[in-house]
Amino acid sequence: MDDVAKFAKATASARPTRQEAESAVRTLLAWAGDNPQREGLVDTPRRVVEAYEELFGGYGADPDEALARVFRDVDGYEDIVVVRDIPFVSHCEHHIAPFFGKAHIGYYPRGGAVGLSKLARVVEMFARRLQTQEALTSQIIEAIQSGLNPRGVAVMVEAEHTCMSMRGVKKDGASTVTTRFTGLFQTDREEQRRFLDLLRSAR
Repeated sequence: MDDVAKFAKATASARPTRQEAESAVRTLLAWAGDNPQREGLVDTPRRVVEAYEELFGGYGADPDEALARVFRDVDGYEDIVVVRDIPFVSHCEHHIAPFFGKAHIGYYPRGGAVGLSKLARVVEMFARRLQTQEALTSQIIEAIQSGLNPRGVAVMVEAEHTCMSMRGVKKDGASTVTTRFTGLFQTDREEQRRFLDLLRSAR
């Protein structure tokens, strides 16, 4: 379990109550200049808190559990496994504004392969937290490396950030790309190129 998940579980009893969270939303609505008691906003605090439960449901999630089951009966397959175009939505920790895109994961199995949906689950766990794209990329690769002990992992994340398109410089359509590599992918540039070529072949 990563440090953020450990902290979330350790401090669960100290979390504000639902009533306190809803009160905080009413305060923000009033600060924005609206009337929290008007008909269209009366139920907004409840809805926002319920939405936060879903959007930030990754706190306390344990990626090791998702990666615990490895299929050994893969007929000796030891070549690269790549899962492309895993969609995600996360939220910038600086403005709580959404950023969204796709994650691509490649790894070299060591003695077995994990279910492909589990890789997507790992992406989802970390995306459902307040994030930076750089941290998200690192957390995904470190969880897979720790959970599977493969011969190497490659991760690329491509995303558009609404904190850049809706506020600040307001540059719509700008895309950010982050990558990280471990094992064979880190030490062998040809393996990096192979991973990137497999991603390009789908475009």
